[in-house]
Amino acid sequence: MQSKWVDSVMKSLTPEERIAQLIMIPVYSNKNQAHIDSISNLIKTYKVGGLIFFQGGPVRQAKMTNRYQQETKVPLMVSLDGEWGLGMRLDSTIRFPYQMTMGGVTNEKLIYEMGAEIARQCKRMGIQINFAPTVDINNNANNPVIGFRSFGEDKYNVARKSIAYMKGMQDNHVLASAKHFPGHGDTNVDSHYGLPVIHFSRLRLDSTELYPFRQLMQHGLGSVMVAHMNIPVLDNTPNLASTLSKNIVSDLLKKEMNYKGLVFTDALNMQGVAKFYPPGVVDVKALIAGNDVMLNTMDVKTTIAEVKKAIQNKEITQEEIDFRVRKVLAAKLWMGLDKWEPIETKNLIADLNNPHAEYLNRQLMEASVTLLRNKQNILPIQTLDTMRIAALAIGTDKPTDFQKGLARYTKVDTFFLKPTATLAELQQLKEQLSKYNLVIAGVHRLNLKAGSSNFGITAEMNLFLKDLIRTKPTIVSVFGNVYSLANLESIDKANAVITAYQENALAQDVVSQIIFGGAGARGKLPVTVSNAFKIGDGLVTPGNFRLAYTSPEAVGLKTQDLAGIDSLVAQAIREKATPGAQVLVAKDGKVIYQKAFGYHTYDNETAVKNTDLYDLASVTKISTSLAAFMKLSGEEKFNVNNTLGSYLPMMQGSNKENLKYRDILTHQAGLQAWIPFWKETVKKNGKFKWATFKNEPSKRFPIKVADNLYIHRKYADKIYKRIAESPLNEKPGYVYSDLSFILAPKVVEHITGQEFESYLKENIYKPIGATSLTFNPYKYYTQNQIVPTEYEPHFRAQLLHSTVHDEGAAMLGGVSGHAGLFGNANDVAKLMQLYLNDGAYANKMYIRGNTVSEFSKCQFCDQGNYRALGFDRPAKPGQQNSNAAPSAPIESFGHSGFTGTYTWVDPVNNLVYVFLSNRVNPTRENPKLSKLNTRTNVLQVVYDAIEKSKTVKSEASAVTK
Repeated sequence: MQSKWVDSVMKSLTPEERIAQLIMIPVYSNKNQAHIDSISNLIKTYKVGGLIFFQGGPVRQAKMTNRYQQETKVPLMVSLDGEWGLGMRLDSTIRFPYQMTMGGVTNEKLIYEMGAEIARQCKRMGIQINFAPTVDINNNANNPVIGFRSFGEDKYNVARKSIAYMKGMQDNHVLASAKHFPGHGDTNVDSHYGLPVIHFSRLRLDSTELYPFRQLMQHGLGSVMVAHMNIPVLDNTPNLASTLSKNIVSDLLKKEMNYKGLVFTDALNMQGVAKFYPPGVVDVKALIAGNDVMLNTMDVKTTIAEVKKAIQNKEITQEEIDFRVRKVLAAKLWMGLDKWEPIETKNLIADLNNPHAEYLNRQLMEASVTLLRNKQNILPIQTLDTMRIAALAIGTDKPTDFQKGLARYTKVDTFFLKPTATLAELQQLKEQLSKYNLVIAGVHRLNLKAGSSNFGITAEMNLFLKDLIRTKPTIVSVFGNVYSLANLESIDKANAVITAYQENALAQDVVSQIIFGGAGARGKLPVTVSNAFKIGDGLVTPGNFRLAYTSPEAVGLKTQDLAGIDSLVAQAIREKATPGAQVLVAKDGKVIYQKAFGYHTYDNETAVKNTDLYDLASVTKISTSLAAFMKLSGEEKFNVNNTLGSYLPMMQGSNKENLKYRDILTHQAGLQAWIPFWKETVKKNGKFKWATFKNEPSKRFPIKVADNLYIHRKYADKIYKRIAESPLNEKPGYVYSDLSFILAPKVVEHITGQEFESYLKENIYKPIGATSLTFNPYKYYTQNQIVPTEYEPHFRAQLLHSTVHDEGAAMLGGVSGHAGLFGNANDVAKLMQLYLNDGAYANKMYIRGNTVSEFSKCQFCDQGNYRALGFDRPAKPGQQNSNAAPSAPIESFGHSGFTGTYTWVDPVNNLVYVFLSNRVNPTRENPKLSKLNTRTNVLQVVYDAIEKSKTVKSEASAVTK
């Protein structure tokens, strides 16, 4: 403790100011100006040594800290009680998992990194000490104050994780504080409200409660917080808290355990001590007992006076006071307070909520979630097409993040069981669930602390869950204190049981991914809950089974490097290139970017959601016709070297009979670009020809073209005949054509004997969970779930909303192979991931024989046609082509759609990209989206981010070499 700075500060302090250095006062940044000023007055008047901040906000706290540090004579030691990070006390900040949650984590490096990140955030906030970790061993399930705040009941696990947390902080120069000495894990009284009495033997304390403290001390623990407990085996004085016991603080901690770091009291306004002694008196007793710093001193003036009186009465010497002041000043020097600088409040919130911390939080949650039952390996769920899934929220009547998370993977219907449900409501719910063959239940809104209320689990909830588990396959996920599992009867009989330890959006997101295999289960139970669920239990399941939903950091990219996507889409909306959009990027099987932008239309009434459906326009070609052709090709039922006539009898005898599919799918078979079929139904005066359309459906006019417009049941034959009779192009070569794709459904139906749409849904869409991919979405979705396209004046004379934009597809009843498919970006991405995986998804092969690889290759590059079979590809290197991003490799492929849609698959970079918009709203005469190149420029942002990450990696590699 010898240093020039410590010596010079000591010399400048009066006896009263030296006492004040041992005082830390409570401060709130969510209180009024009178509170702020009162703290300032205490600092200026008495020169207190430190502050402990409680509830408030980061910017307000930073401004208060700056003010107080500028008003003090000696820099203040600023502290926070942030066991799960700043979010324990401050709004607008990250809440890392509770320690019990992290008790389930087997990778302690993650906990070290969390400690390091919490330290970085503390330093950014001008905080020098965080009162964490809690090293109490929670071996009492009914503990009302520790519980979820402990790493668990195993002393070795608690010690290892506490050391990792401590080192993470102290390696980054924020002081850790092990609490609550000598161990608060086996108490049945909350010391905030009373004084717990611990009737343990000394042997038990030595072997269990003190073990983690000793381990941390051996690894350089900076400080200890002493608890308010009465421990007769160490000090049998009645009603004397350990904080005030010389036997415990001076003799056991400082002498016997030889602890040299700072010793803090627990808060001196807690009833464990405050109910026995008034402010000031309790503080001096704590000091006499051997504590270095008095935490939450409630009466600074009286405390200083009482300490002076104790010195005069020889209860404590000035030398002892000075020694402790030097310890405090030496700690301040280690913390860098000799060179204090004001906190910069600009970008403070963004810095505290940085992407690295967000991703670390996700990693911790993914590593902690514990799978306790998995009968017949029901998880991850294997087949989706035969499943009728109900997502039941128990304990709430509001939609949950868990239910939303599940719905990303397949269609799930949502139900609710509120705690106050009547018997009639329970019976009704039972009947509703009877038609489902799988129920995924989430247990929500449980009480966090142990108590008399069974964590909020009612008899009705138990009765219903027990009956549900008995009667049908049930997966139960518990979002709350892990000890609550003991109060859920028959839960161990469920097909799968998952505990997430706590309830927040991230926990629910992660559990939903584990159920469907986006993430894998890895956690281990840190406590014994019951005979069914014991410490160390925890099953492992694979991740990357289906798409995962995470952050760019999960694939080595940086969130900030994708920020350009937001600006490009915002620019497109601002310049009225499109009213809104969905953008999704997946890399390595992980969705790393998924956002909805803007509104359905320019009236700004309905905001776009990620679940909304867009008209995919020509993206239909690669999502329907091509999907079917590739699947049939893998089954050797379709061959691109065969002719159109061989698959479609109606084309036999026409000039298209002998066109080869290899030429057709690369758009060089000589087919006309398109035929405006609708024009043949309209007279010169704009009215429809007789017997073509009716305003109401009937037997003769059953096919819906648009609202209040129905076409003759046999009109499709005219369209096919018109295609058959159309001339071929005079010149050979590439001409992009819709015509063969209009015929594709008939080809598929001829080969399979099955209706086109049902073939796609049954064989591809439903099995991979792409359930929003559909023709004629008005049959299944409400209008506010479907984004409208054009107000189309020339044919249907209405806003096209939930019926297809393309006229030809509309006249075919909305089902065609060139246009007509609707869907959201999430489900388009699943299909594209299937393509990226060369026909496989969720460990099942849907398109066999490397067919996708073959179809996506350039077929006639030597002839200047750079298209693949049905897919678009990048143009010749060095040639400008707006259909691909400049950095898209030659192996990549995809398609764009007239309505403003686009999707791209890149096997080199393991990338899937989807951009959906309705740029044709309100009119197709709006080329701005193409002129701005928004769709490909957004993808280029991703390529730039990938390139940047490669550069960073190579530079880092060069440094290590």
